[in-house]
Amino acid sequence: MDDTKKDIDVINQYTGEKWYYTDIVKDHFFHPRNLLMEKPKDENEFDARGMVGSPACGDMMEMWMKVEGEKVKELKWKTFGCASAIAATSIYSVMLTENGGLTLDEAMKVRPQDVMKRLGGLPNRKIHCSVLADKAFQKTANDYFRKTGQNSRIVVEGARVIDARLNITDKDIEEAVLEGAANLEEVQQKLKVGVGASDEVKTDIESLIRFYREKYYG
Repeated sequence: MDDTKKDIDVINQYTGEKWYYTDIVKDHFFHPRNLLMEKPKDENEFDARGMVGSPACGDMMEMWMKVEGEKVKELKWKTFGCASAIAATSIYSVMLTENGGLTLDEAMKVRPQDVMKRLGGLPNRKIHCSVLADKAFQKTANDYFRKTGQNSRIVVEGARVIDARLNITDKDIEEAVLEGAANLEEVQQKLKVGVGASDEVKTDIESLIRFYREKYYG
């Protein structure tokens, strides 16, 4: 076998792009941990539930959690997603429940970079898949806080309008970065945001791009 091809798992037939997957990613894709094949029939089986969808790749995820003494004792999930999303969610569920489980505060500090580190990395085009579990867990944790009357702990993600002419928000820019945009020009190609805008708006956009690049790509 050609040495240049022996470690390649997927070659996109349209772009020729090479994607590499680690053995850990493969293991968690073929043998996902904490996966629920069917939704719980009893709504009281778990303490909380959350559901989220990712516009970046079309994946949808549902998550269920059991909590004991502030610790995440069980974290189950179900998704219609790609291999990277399945592997990332599988390892994420392990990270939150292993060794007796993380506390809710500790669990909410687990970042996408932490997930990718445990997986040994993901192709750049698939990094947004590691975000899906994080967002689903936040929804699940918020559901738990509401049900237990801990409203002050609920995390609300509000969108801020960056370009009023096009009604582009910081969340739109976040999705563009997750889809691979790395600078102002590439974000503008996707959203047309900031075209003809003031230097102040462009500086704001560039700051957000740097923030999200650091958050998701390290």
